[in-house]
Amino acid sequence: MSPHRTVTTTTSDIEVVGASKRFGGVLALDDVSITIKAGQVHALVGENGAGKSTLGKIISGVLVPDEGHLVVNGHPISLRSPREALSHGIVTIAQELAIVPGLSVAENVFLGAAPSTAGFVRRRKTRRDFNELATEAGFNLPPDQLAGSLRTADQQKVEILRALSRNASLIIMDEPTAALSNTEAKALHKVIRNLASNGQAVLLISHFLSEVLELADTITTLRDGRLVRSVPASEATEESLIEGMLGRSLGATFPEKTFPVDDARVLLSVNDLSAPQVFSASLSVRAGEIVGIAGLVGSGRSELVRAIFQDTKTKSGVVTIDGTRLRGHSPRVAIDSGLAMIPESRKDQGLLIGRSIRENVSLSSLRDFSRVGWVLRGKEKNASAEVLQRVTVRTTNTNASVGSLSGGNQQKVLFARTVLSNPKVLIADEPTRGVDVGSKRVIYDLLTQLADSGLGVLVISSDLEEVLGLAHRVLVMRSGRIVAELAGDQMTQQGVLEAAFAEPIRTERANP
Repeated sequence: MSPHRTVTTTTSDIEVVGASKRFGGVLALDDVSITIKAGQVHALVGENGAGKSTLGKIISGVLVPDEGHLVVNGHPISLRSPREALSHGIVTIAQELAIVPGLSVAENVFLGAAPSTAGFVRRRKTRRDFNELATEAGFNLPPDQLAGSLRTADQQKVEILRALSRNASLIIMDEPTAALSNTEAKALHKVIRNLASNGQAVLLISHFLSEVLELADTITTLRDGRLVRSVPASEATEESLIEGMLGRSLGATFPEKTFPVDDARVLLSVNDLSAPQVFSASLSVRAGEIVGIAGLVGSGRSELVRAIFQDTKTKSGVVTIDGTRLRGHSPRVAIDSGLAMIPESRKDQGLLIGRSIRENVSLSSLRDFSRVGWVLRGKEKNASAEVLQRVTVRTTNTNASVGSLSGGNQQKVLFARTVLSNPKVLIADEPTRGVDVGSKRVIYDLLTQLADSGLGVLVISSDLEEVLGLAHRVLVMRSGRIVAELAGDQMTQQGVLEAAFAEPIRTERANP
């Protein structure tokens, strides 16, 4: 960090003492106490709904605990707002991005803290400070571009730079790498290590256990709102963390693959499809087959599947579902033809957050529950409850807002909608983004079961291990084109990366 941003941190730790929090009748956090040491990375792990984000929001002043308090610099305090937390050196990078779309990248980074004279923002100094900060963090962002025009991964970088500009003694990072590529995540890991070595504390909330084990000094596991254990990272393994999170061992990460029969019919055929950021793409998916699409961020993966789903204007090409060509340009046409899609962002593109769980489940199948324009609520409720049970969403009230569910259960609601619509082909774009390890396995099982029942499944994921663990074949994209098809022994991380980068990936050899 540069001298003018260096934080003079104290050696005092930040303690959470006996924190409890209720939401209605639900005890979200139950008498949790932890100590976050200065100069260390402290990780929180647990399933969705375990209390991680609730604890992070209490520390950051977003939530006031019903019981308990914080100890900062040796003094008990009770934070009632993020501004109060900032006055004590606590800054948060929230899981939900807090970008002002109409302001530039630099203005977002220094929001409320831009250099000024007599009330006027000093734009040149703002730009210089931004460029220096971005260079130190290893992020290549245009300072004058509107933040709202950036893709999700770059908006996440803006949030990170904003936190770094505040010179905080504690930075809370809630799923900071969920929207980043492997390269971008590694750059952020370096930033996190530098923060800790500079004397700052980092509270890392993450579903990526390998990331936690690589970065953390101490790992705290929560389950059902209660503290399971806090241990040095050197004493933890993925297996021990999973067992602590679930209260049981997980078993194999991915379900066993069942390959489709050789003469399985083609359910999805895409020929010479071109659309914005997609060029002459051709692919097919057979009944019972899971086809994965891999590639770097910006390679055109999501743009391709949105074009297949008729959610963006295509320039040329033909999409066929079970032998019938899609005619028309709207998702409704695709859905009516037997194509379903779980989008990359469940909150922005998939769910109606303010509406009920039941309404979100039945959204694509309303014609089956309607008569002369009226929805048959009883029939809709029974069908929704049945399919929710099938996808393991445990709720006694389908009229509750879908926004009240954890991230993993929100994702499973999208799968419930898909199952209820009885499609022939399912496109799943980042199906496990932002969900815990237990929910991931449930989703993997659902995808496998749908394929085994005769659906064709197209999976897009930034997680190479996920793509390779689920798919029967993998298509690799680069610069908007499908550049490789891998199957059998070719399906390796090295094979995917070589195709994605268009160059051999050299592996280091051990010294003889």
